[in-house]
Amino acid sequence: MTAEAPSSRSRSAATRERLIEAAVEAFAQKGFAATTTRDIASRAGMSPAAVYVHHATKEELLFEVSHRGHRAALARIREAAAARTDPIERIGHMVSEFSRWHAVNSRVGRIVQYEFHALIPEHRREIADYRRGIEREMQNALAEGVTAGVVDAEDLKGTALALLSISIDLVRWYSPDGATTPDQMAELHARLAVRMVARR
Repeated sequence: MTAEAPSSRSRSAATRERLIEAAVEAFAQKGFAATTTRDIASRAGMSPAAVYVHHATKEELLFEVSHRGHRAALARIREAAAARTDPIERIGHMVSEFSRWHAVNSRVGRIVQYEFHALIPEHRREIADYRRGIEREMQNALAEGVTAGVVDAEDLKGTALALLSISIDLVRWYSPDGATTPDQMAELHARLAVRMVARR
């Protein structure tokens, strides 16, 4: 009994991951509204009935994808903020890493950004907390730059949203198979961000 339990848990975890990957594929390609549970099950190599063993609804799958994506994005921008002490370098690095994350994870990024309103209210509130956390990180970085006299930002909230939008919007059109690499995109966005906010 003891020897079988870990194996059973491993199989269940592997099945859940297959479902998440299949949901990402389907949502990114067809959108949440046009995706059916049968479509997700087919991509995962499962029966539609088997999906409900792990997720009661299609929306729960969307929430799981969104939750993971937002949590990872928040962790990335926090790491970026902690990696630099100079205020201008910090802002550039935060935008760089946020853009790199969205480029590398463009399918997940597209889902978490553009399917937000498909979540039920309870799940939207939880995801909104992550979004506010990301915004706070950028606002704090800008505020430190203003205090140091090297950043020009009268509207901290509006400027933070503008900087974050540079990274977020790339999921609308970016393709990992295109000519521009995630690193190139990250470097470009960092330069643009610095030009936007650096006091002249």
